[in-house]
Amino acid sequence: MTHQSDNKRWQQRPEGANWGDFGTDDQLGRVNLLTAEQVLKGAREVLTGNVFSLSLPLDLPGGNALNPRRFPPRLSPTRLDGNDYVNFPLSRVHEGLLDVISDDEVVLSLQYSSQWDSLAHVGALFDADGDGHAERCYYNGYRAKADIQHLSAVDGEASASRARRLGIEHMAVHGMQGRGVLVDLARVFGTGRTLVGYAELMHAMKTLDVTVEAGDMLVLRTGFAEEVMRMGGRPDTTLLKRTGAVLDGRDDALLEWIGDSQIATLCADNYAVENADHELDGTECCKLPLHHHCLFKLGLPLAELWYLGPLANWLAAHGRSRFMLTAPPLRLPGAIGSPVTPVATV
Repeated sequence: MTHQSDNKRWQQRPEGANWGDFGTDDQLGRVNLLTAEQVLKGAREVLTGNVFSLSLPLDLPGGNALNPRRFPPRLSPTRLDGNDYVNFPLSRVHEGLLDVISDDEVVLSLQYSSQWDSLAHVGALFDADGDGHAERCYYNGYRAKADIQHLSAVDGEASASRARRLGIEHMAVHGMQGRGVLVDLARVFGTGRTLVGYAELMHAMKTLDVTVEAGDMLVLRTGFAEEVMRMGGRPDTTLLKRTGAVLDGRDDALLEWIGDSQIATLCADNYAVENADHELDGTECCKLPLHHHCLFKLGLPLAELWYLGPLANWLAAHGRSRFMLTAPPLRLPGAIGSPVTPVATV
């Protein structure tokens, strides 16, 4: 059953969605649950001051075997008047002494390595107008073309994109800071490929004595990013397909738990969080049902390819699962995703 509304952008919302619950023009979704109180909860978990970077080097996994659309970052000098500004003599201070400057730029696929998905990353065909015709729309009824724009190439210029609504900058301004809670799936199930639904997740949480509360930033370790790091920029896709747990986005009980739990974000060290290798059987509507449920319906940001091994080992050694998590994306207006260097403080 859909929720009826007099909202200016949508007349009905998908079943199980929270569109409108945070306001007519909300662009943050469940990030709204990262309140000042959640930041304080995170701060209360800081007992030793130890800090862990949760980012892979941003040139990993290496190549484009994991996703043919995405390539490693390419650094190059900035240029002026035909000069490359690396080791460039900028000015003569006095005879025999020069100021030397190096200045660079990067071409970067924003979701190549450790990353956030913004709420503009996944939408769906849905009859938001209630007129019997499905439209391409995103969280809270924002629309393709009007709000998530694709500008075609003209006169030799490259095509362009811009999320006029739901861009990553809204998450950056909010800060993305609060209490992180780690569920170490690799410690429970090993680092082989395991499909994790509701039953498996509850088993892992019980085994590890982990409790997740509303507003928490849930973090899942599977061992995938650690294997990527060991491969050193030469990913073995055959091996990686057998590595690490993935969430079962086709498990309705799991999706219901994600909705009911009121977690603010869902972060993982694997590629896509969910099982992206499942082949559609002709009866399913979504290739990535967890993305559909979280990004499109709930406004729940997903994070991928975080490097969690050292943090997980430290927490296990100290009988802990909670920490302060600080993970703002780039404040890049209109971007659909962003690299991130998350920091866990314990």
